[in-house]
Amino acid sequence: MEFAGYALQALALGFVFIIGVFFAVAAVLFIIDRTQTHDAIRRNYPVIGRFRELFSKLGEFFRQYFFAMDREELPFNRAQREWVKRAGEGAGNTIAFGSTRNIDAVGTPLFVNAAFPPLDDQFASTEPMVIGPDARVPYVATSIFHISGMSYGAISRPAVLALSRGAKETGIWMNTGEGGLSPFHLEGGADIVFQIGTAKYGVRNADGTLSDDKLRQIAVHDQVRMFEIKLAQGAKPGKGGILPAAKITPEIAEIRGIIPGADSLSPNRHAEVDDFGDLLDFIAHVKEVTGKPVGIKTVAGAAEPFEELFELINDRGADSAPDFITIDGGEGGTGASPMPLMDLVGMPIREALPMVTNLRDAAGLKDRIRLVASGKLVNPGDVAWALAAGADFVTSARGFMFALGCIQALKCNKNTCPTGITTHDPRFQKGLVVEDKYVKVARYAQSIISEVEMIAHSVGVAEPRQMRRRHVRLVQPNGRSIPMNEIYPSYNPSTAS
Repeated sequence: MEFAGYALQALALGFVFIIGVFFAVAAVLFIIDRTQTHDAIRRNYPVIGRFRELFSKLGEFFRQYFFAMDREELPFNRAQREWVKRAGEGAGNTIAFGSTRNIDAVGTPLFVNAAFPPLDDQFASTEPMVIGPDARVPYVATSIFHISGMSYGAISRPAVLALSRGAKETGIWMNTGEGGLSPFHLEGGADIVFQIGTAKYGVRNADGTLSDDKLRQIAVHDQVRMFEIKLAQGAKPGKGGILPAAKITPEIAEIRGIIPGADSLSPNRHAEVDDFGDLLDFIAHVKEVTGKPVGIKTVAGAAEPFEELFELINDRGADSAPDFITIDGGEGGTGASPMPLMDLVGMPIREALPMVTNLRDAAGLKDRIRLVASGKLVNPGDVAWALAAGADFVTSARGFMFALGCIQALKCNKNTCPTGITTHDPRFQKGLVVEDKYVKVARYAQSIISEVEMIAHSVGVAEPRQMRRRHVRLVQPNGRSIPMNEIYPSYNPSTAS
């Protein structure tokens, strides 16, 4: 009994101590909040005003896990992420009891099933497609779906290696992004598209101009199949890349050819390219130095620039054309971008792709310039829509990030990514196990390709590139759907003036 009494006294004293500490901390916070001048809420409501900021920060995570429905979140909803997760795990992607998608939403694509689709033995895999047939070393791409540009620096070493190994496993290409070619891109064995950004990372002289010698050194690698000159990307057209100083390790600085310790800001455009004539000259120069196909990546803002580009190509001759054009939608993503550019600038891919396709075809360049669609295309329906709209290939970055385990924590620009994908902190990187994640990357790509082929067979064609706009209907404000080719008519040379 005596021991029990002492225990109760100790417990009571501990409780009093805790209460005392609580009130002491509250008193200190009260004084701090009342005397500070930068936050009116905390000044007028000391201590309790702090909860507003806390709940504002935690709100996006509570909504993600507890309140948002499967189809409500942005930029990607839970249903999209879960499809990628199941695909990467090799789990079945069948569902029960009906779709949770709102098929009445304006713009929703609905595919037109055929009355008599091909029999199973009439199905065909997608045919390989040659890019840059006049290059010294053309590239034969065997897949419709590939990995879009993500720089080493923006993403981590294990992420790059897992993507490269997964791409090799599936037979798809991997775009380096503008951060240069790292050993980890090559280590995985994938086909590589080397992106030349406005800062010329990896192929730059000390003054930021293009180094032909470094360009040749990159082109020597057999794995480097093509070069992509980035003019703009969807999340920030008109502004160059942003890599925060916290993410610039000595290794990354050496690969890029920059000095560590400060934010790395790319110019908003290539200094030597003032017009389309300069652009075609630049493309020709890179192609001559490397001997490999060369294309461009850009964002559509209007039809007129593309009309001017294609007209100039025809004036000079089709040999002057870029071998491919990657069209990124204004909804494209990145680790760091100013909100006004991410929210307000650039044409969405669902409007841009049909427009650029028509302009290319009207210029007679369909067989010369391949079109690559990029921008929030992560599920089979997205990819199938893009092919029907006129793309020859589709690339995705964020889809493959989900395959790596991305949880959309929105920390890409802070070097604190909890899944190890966009951080160089070893503590977080150890969570990304390459041997596990590269398999998920490969399975995700294989699932996309397989299910896009399934959609193609359902609409009555033998393989995905045979899909046309007439195979897609788009839901209108009145709730009815109409064929996509009525909204975006395909170019028809027989009706052209």
